[in-house]
Amino acid sequence: MAGGFAASGGGGGDYEGKVTAFVIMTCLVAATGGLLFGYDIGISGGVTSMDEFLLKFFPNVYHKEKNLKEGGSQYCKFNDHMLQLFTSSLYLAALVASFAASITTKAFGRKISMLIGGLIFLIGAVLNGAAMNLGVLILGRLLLGVGIGYANQSVPVYLSEMAPPKLRGALNVCFQMAVTLGILIANLVNYGTSTMKKNGWRVSLVLAAVPAVIMTVGAVFLPDTPNSLIDRGQKEKAKTMLQKIRGTSNVDNEFEDLIIASDMSKQVENPWGNIMKPRYRPQLTVAVLVPFFQQLTGINVIMFYAPVLFKTLGFGDGAALMTAVITGLVNVFATLISIFTVDRFGRRPLFLVGGTLMIICQIAVGSIIASVFGMDGLGTFSKGLGNITVAIICVYVAAFAWSWGPLGWLVPSEVFPMEIRSAGQSINVSVNMFFTFIIGQIFLTMLCEMKFGLFFFFGGFVVIMTFFILFFLPETKGIPIEDISRIWKSHWFWKKYMPADDNTHV
Repeated sequence: MAGGFAASGGGGGDYEGKVTAFVIMTCLVAATGGLLFGYDIGISGGVTSMDEFLLKFFPNVYHKEKNLKEGGSQYCKFNDHMLQLFTSSLYLAALVASFAASITTKAFGRKISMLIGGLIFLIGAVLNGAAMNLGVLILGRLLLGVGIGYANQSVPVYLSEMAPPKLRGALNVCFQMAVTLGILIANLVNYGTSTMKKNGWRVSLVLAAVPAVIMTVGAVFLPDTPNSLIDRGQKEKAKTMLQKIRGTSNVDNEFEDLIIASDMSKQVENPWGNIMKPRYRPQLTVAVLVPFFQQLTGINVIMFYAPVLFKTLGFGDGAALMTAVITGLVNVFATLISIFTVDRFGRRPLFLVGGTLMIICQIAVGSIIASVFGMDGLGTFSKGLGNITVAIICVYVAAFAWSWGPLGWLVPSEVFPMEIRSAGQSINVSVNMFFTFIIGQIFLTMLCEMKFGLFFFFGGFVVIMTFFILFFLPETKGIPIEDISRIWKSHWFWKKYMPADDNTHV
């Protein structure tokens, strides 16, 4: 995997070049955009389990939780629409922002979108940390969402365009690695600030400014991608950049393919209308179903509300936050598996193995919770059974972290030809953010109403999505990004949508 990739003739095959320190460094810096997303996912669940935060902004939830300690359904102790809105409002803003980010990314380049995203996220973090009422708190969350919408739209595309084909998977997964690190850091911060006698939640929220500064400063120094430079008419600069990131002066074949792809993209006056054409049906399906399925794995049940969920299972405040740290560590180390295997074994095997394990874990957790709480939500976990449940949840998190976590961002970002890439990535992000918003907004209510059946609900969706991968997603490992349409032409189902006379490189 390391050391370079072989030369070939033109026409979109392998290109001459080697893996350079420069391209690895630029991709690692760009991937820090994932820290924004990850830190916010981890931090929101932690602060919503802190008594001081609940008492200030959600007193009804605070008093309900305290009263339930004397008896009552464990399923419904955190059920509150405004508490869920605190978590989910960010993702609604990210959905809207992703469309604006598409225009910015195409017109001004990927790095400008990253810079804008970092600055807006920074403002949102400061507002959240200083919030004195629920209105300001939600406004800060909305600004965080705008920042995430820009980052999640631009960073995966940047990574896919900068990386050499043989390392595109590993370098793109670095975005998800940054997400998992952000979650872990947030869990550690929450565990530390929970011991503060006052304003611990403020420290947790305002520290979101740190990843925002990292991404903003990094974006200032990042180069733009050759693809973006060509698209904006800067061909000489693009060729120089391509030579620099490939570590060779002989980039004529790859540069020619990029020029062809750009010329074709400029013939498309309306990429949003064009993406609806039958020839792009496979890519559009991936852009919609992969992020939809990613959220219906139920992972955000764990990531958003981990401390809340563990408190529901009977863990104390400190133990619940520490358990969230443990799942965060598992998330990080399992993502490393994806980084080191995605370009060796491919995307499909990771999807299929991860999906199978997730199905087993969802059924197991649902069954255990049913045996303890039943339908009325009355009961308590023994220490041993609680630890077994946490262990199963850790296996579930690991399976997600090497499959649907990173690949849910990687695969949609690499399947679009240049003429619809920005529009396609915006659809990918907006679908992801929409269903993240829906899950974040209704999860606690679903837990209250569906009880242990909620885990079987998500497990059923994992069955469906695993079969989708098995039958409808072709392998994209090692294929140059501007030549990836050939996978659809040879697929048993999607080939009927591809024009017979389509001999382009895209």
